[in-house]
Amino acid sequence: MSGGNVTRCLYLDLDGTLLGRGASLLHDGEGAISLDGVRAVQACLRAGVEVVLMSGRRRTQVFEDARLLGQSSFIFEAGACVVIDGEEHWLTGDLLPGALTIAEQIERAGAPALLLERYSGLLEYHEPYHTGREVSHLFRGLVDAEEVDRVLVEHGHANLRLVDNGVVTRRSEALAALPHVRGYHLVPAAASKAAAVAFHRRARGYPRESAFAVGDSREDLACAAHVECLWLVANAVERDPSMRSALAAHANARVAEAAHGSGVYEAVVSTLLSDLDGR
Repeated sequence: MSGGNVTRCLYLDLDGTLLGRGASLLHDGEGAISLDGVRAVQACLRAGVEVVLMSGRRRTQVFEDARLLGQSSFIFEAGACVVIDGEEHWLTGDLLPGALTIAEQIERAGAPALLLERYSGLLEYHEPYHTGREVSHLFRGLVDAEEVDRVLVEHGHANLRLVDNGVVTRRSEALAALPHVRGYHLVPAAASKAAAVAFHRRARGYPRESAFAVGDSREDLACAAHVECLWLVANAVERDPSMRSALAAHANARVAEAAHGSGVYEAVVSTLLSDLDGR
């Protein structure tokens, strides 16, 4: 870390980053047993570094994952909400939970139906993970997220955006012809992992120079604006070479040599060693 700052916090993505094949903490991307992800978290805890999981997953899933790591803060549904020591902080603009969940409000507004019709054969719900969500509508397919955002604005849904959360492996026969399949979250426009990272960091009083992040998607990459260094695990660019061009917009972003949990371990060790070098 620059300027003699000591690392205080790691913002860490789950699927495709810390977790390997089958969303396993104890396997790498090829399914081989690996403890590197565990070692990465262990190194952070021993160094007094808070580990904040940031994920597109539902609240209950991320809560349980954070609890297993002994952590009290986490970010769920692609930055829609930050939980700090049990207290919720919604980053969803005018869309707030009430009599209806935010997900139900989005559905009633008609945006999900619009996208499924407009991009038939290119977009579908990400079954079985799309149910029971409080905020986002979860899709899979292959679309241009920026183009989708323009379509949303044109149809009166400027308060929503489509988040590209990286490559996924599950697909239906309807998407079989696509070269690869990505996961997408339809969320309030104000919600993002980057905004959630910035909020948590301010709430904790961590300077930017004391925080780093590790992920595998464009949404994770956007967090670079709020941390000292943003790492992408190697599989992020192996699965999507276009990520290389996206990296060019962030001078403090780099790619690990290793993938999944091993890449996280590489990022953690490199960061913690730089603390020692700076003393």
